[in-house]
Amino acid sequence: MTLLDAHWQGRICSGGWVPGSGGTYDAVEPATGATLAQVGEATPADVAKAAAMARDAQREWAAQPYDQRARVLRRAARLFEDHGDEIDEWLVRESGATRAFARFQTRAVGAEECHEAAALAAHPYGELLRSGQPRLSMARRVPAGVVGVISPFNAPIILSIRAIAPALALGNAVLAKPDPRTAVCGGVLLARIFEEAGLPEGLFHVLPGGADVGAALVEDPLVRVIAFTGSTAAGRRIAAAAGERLKRVHLELGGNSALIVLADADVEKAVSVGAFGSFNHSGQICMATGRHLVAAEIADDYAAALAEHAAGLTVGDPARDDVALGPLIDAGQRDKVHALVTGSAEAGAKIAAGGTYADLFYRPTVLTSVPLTAPAYAQEVFGPVAPVVPFSTVDEAVRLAGGTEYGLSLGILTRDVARGLAVADRIPSGLVHVNDQTVNDEALAPFGGVGASGTGSRHGGAQANLEAFTETQWVTVRGDLPQYPF
Repeated sequence: MTLLDAHWQGRICSGGWVPGSGGTYDAVEPATGATLAQVGEATPADVAKAAAMARDAQREWAAQPYDQRARVLRRAARLFEDHGDEIDEWLVRESGATRAFARFQTRAVGAEECHEAAALAAHPYGELLRSGQPRLSMARRVPAGVVGVISPFNAPIILSIRAIAPALALGNAVLAKPDPRTAVCGGVLLARIFEEAGLPEGLFHVLPGGADVGAALVEDPLVRVIAFTGSTAAGRRIAAAAGERLKRVHLELGGNSALIVLADADVEKAVSVGAFGSFNHSGQICMATGRHLVAAEIADDYAAALAEHAAGLTVGDPARDDVALGPLIDAGQRDKVHALVTGSAEAGAKIAAGGTYADLFYRPTVLTSVPLTAPAYAQEVFGPVAPVVPFSTVDEAVRLAGGTEYGLSLGILTRDVARGLAVADRIPSGLVHVNDQTVNDEALAPFGGVGASGTGSRHGGAQANLEAFTETQWVTVRGDLPQYPF
């Protein structure tokens, strides 16, 4: 059995596979420009219908015993594993991921998120409270209801399933709006997995579409929680719209994460770590290493070695096993990356490697002599670009690392782990990795940023997911009716 036979093409998942009100559009392979499939396109009218259907289905789902919900999530995890090669192929072709990154999304995250969600269904969901009255007093977690999940193109399995799986496990219904450029990987595949896993119809809807569909999700009164992953600019707009409607929103936004390389680090090993942090998936990762802050004593050696690593990396069609970097997602993203690189060169930065492209394939790029005002240093690039900036003291490294509105991930490379932790204590960041680069993710670990990177850890781990996708309800029980002076 294959997950993706022909019956889903040109349709959306909303109470079965039905035509979308927006018609259809082509799913395109960025590496070749080939058309992969026809995708059904939703409109705001489809969102309203889906929300009403989801609300009705959610009530029955929430009333099911926890083990029945857990069973569906366990079956979903097995389907990720059993159909891993098929899912990987779609990730490679539709999102431009290398096979290694595709396998990570499918096995290490997709399947594990479902396993963790299955366990979450059995997690304690409340606590007993003390009371001054003769009664039993407790706080319990109840499903939020209908959850909207808006996910981006760059890691479509990871950035969708990490919200969808726990929300379903905790008794919610889900409306998912994947990025239209990766609607198959980030939506259709997940709908088919849960369909085969036995999830009751009407609980999970996949609504590919543009910004108007995302806005309709945020505005619909039946959707009580929004989990959004994307740009900071879009996150601010979503937060404002949700705030007007007193709606909870969980935001995982952009970053410009720093890798601090202290003078005692092994330069060659540090360069390998830093290269992966900046160039993995062509830098199209929110927590990519956007700034290499290197102790002045080793900065020249580090930059030279990093440029050598960059020059040796193979860029091309990720369907080939020898390719390290695939394409950027589209021409708009490529042009944005190139404008940041050329703008930095005009500001005084030197291009030590890369800075060129062919079609959507951008060469891994190393910048040296980078002014702090250079666009590729000061802004999130979302491309394979590594600015290297030296520092003279740890205090200066702390100031540079913290000198941004973002606060997503931080890496510190040093032989002195205690010193690394002490440096991390001084820099606001949602994630900290001592002796590793900034790109890390595990299904059971809390994930989220601070500042312009988001609203904190709302994904990963039982506590974060309970807070994200349930409401707290106070309940008291008395044996007899009380006497009141009325």
